[in-house]
Amino acid sequence: MSAAPTEDKPHEAHSLSGSATISRATESGTDPDNALDTIDDSDMDHLTPYQRKARLITLEMDKMGMGRYQWYIWSLCGLGYFLDLLWAQAFGLIASPLQRELGFSDAQLANVFTAFSSGLTAGAFVWGVLVDIIGRKWAFNGTVFITCAFGLCLGAPNTYNAILVLTAFSGFGIGGNIPIDTTICLEFLPQNRRFLLALLSIFQPLGVVVCSGIAYGFVPKYSCATDLPACGSVADGVPCCTKASNYGWRYLMFTLGGISFAVFILRFVVFTFQESPQYLLAKGKDAEALEVLHYIAKFNKRPCKLNSESFEALSASSSPQLSSPDSGPTPGLAAPPKLSPSQLFGIEFKRVSTLFATATLARLTVLVWIIYAFDYWGFSVAGSFLPTILSRKNAAIKISLSETYRDYVIIYLPGIVGVALGASMIYVPRIGRKWAMVVSSALMGVSLFLFAAVNNHASNVGLNAMEYFFQSMFNAVLYGWTPEAFPAPVRGTASGIASFWGRLFSIFSPLIAGHLLETNINGPLYLAGAGTFVCTIAILFLPSSSLSPKPSV
Repeated sequence: MSAAPTEDKPHEAHSLSGSATISRATESGTDPDNALDTIDDSDMDHLTPYQRKARLITLEMDKMGMGRYQWYIWSLCGLGYFLDLLWAQAFGLIASPLQRELGFSDAQLANVFTAFSSGLTAGAFVWGVLVDIIGRKWAFNGTVFITCAFGLCLGAPNTYNAILVLTAFSGFGIGGNIPIDTTICLEFLPQNRRFLLALLSIFQPLGVVVCSGIAYGFVPKYSCATDLPACGSVADGVPCCTKASNYGWRYLMFTLGGISFAVFILRFVVFTFQESPQYLLAKGKDAEALEVLHYIAKFNKRPCKLNSESFEALSASSSPQLSSPDSGPTPGLAAPPKLSPSQLFGIEFKRVSTLFATATLARLTVLVWIIYAFDYWGFSVAGSFLPTILSRKNAAIKISLSETYRDYVIIYLPGIVGVALGASMIYVPRIGRKWAMVVSSALMGVSLFLFAAVNNHASNVGLNAMEYFFQSMFNAVLYGWTPEAFPAPVRGTASGIASFWGRLFSIFSPLIAGHLLETNINGPLYLAGAGTFVCTIAILFLPSSSLSPKPSV
């Protein structure tokens, strides 16, 4: 499947990209298998030496095609997405039995979600920046290691405060997954397989469905009766919800920790991940970038003719203006050795300032921040409180706890179709990324408002399924598009900071929703719906040039 551009305009915001390459393979003496012979000189004239090499790497990746290495990378990055919502869903599903056992209020319940979101926020920012400093390889494995280490401990504590601490540290590991995994996938996938970047999000509803299925097996069977009070709130001898009778949520936590550990083993032990050639180029490690490229070619059993002479040929044809030492460092290139911490910070700050290098790029950056902030605002409230609200609404119409947990599985299954639809719609003429995001975010908001207005079994299941379907569709397009919209040297940082703003807003929204839930069961639904409509408006103002597929430089 080929990624066809949705618009014909040049990409104003993507200042490091050139126009489409023009093949010269038909000219005398050229080699159609050599990436250097597919570059038009006029296409490269305005690029810096780093950008020329990055373009050459991208073209060589395109010539290799979608090999075994790329499929492994895509699958392992998908497991990062899988863990993201596997854990995010878990806290909503254990909220009611946890609350019955420990006896805390709805406002205190919000603190559990806020602790998780605080960890996600710190993780998104720290890992999003680190991935451009320490490299993709260590960040790729580090996030999952932290997730499994603290996740395995989450079923052990008996106190509210211990739950909050372990939840926050688990969130810190999980928070880096999406910005890191999208960056890595973008830099290894050939350009005609970019739709797979959006399709990564299909692992998220899979994570939700798996979590809901495991919860359905454990929580109803191993939970105390719903009418029992917490033991800490009654006198000795009065029947209450004891730890021994409420192990279902703990079994769920131990199982999810085990799944996370298995993913870490796959990433760190079973598969040998190579550092991204784009990252190595950005750090001035040209020879290492070529070594990685040849390793991938050998792994895929494909030819690779790119070598140091290819880079030298590019340098020899560089414009003097671009090659001049007076032109200043290219953002993302390695800093000179023996610099002080303040100088290193200055270089990194200058690299981040690339996000505001032009008016169009600054507009894109700010609007992406707004979209992420209110997208996370909406779906964090929905993901945290919809299971609790559904449980209480179902209890009011005499639906059993077992049926409610079965409903969770039914509700989240359509999300898989939503991701697939979002990944395919971005290449449909006259729809593309923009309208796919506009329609899906608007309908997500509508479903939340409708759920607030009704209460019967069919509508409860149907409207929750509708909400998750369009949430999955929207995020599939958003996550796949974001790293592609920004220049390669700051791609991880751009994705990480955008995710940081989203995670930051997801800290505040559950606190507000928790207080609303104490007074009105539908309050969190209106809060989440309003946030998604803000996303819809912000998308309408995105620069049109940022919404077309771009070369990976």
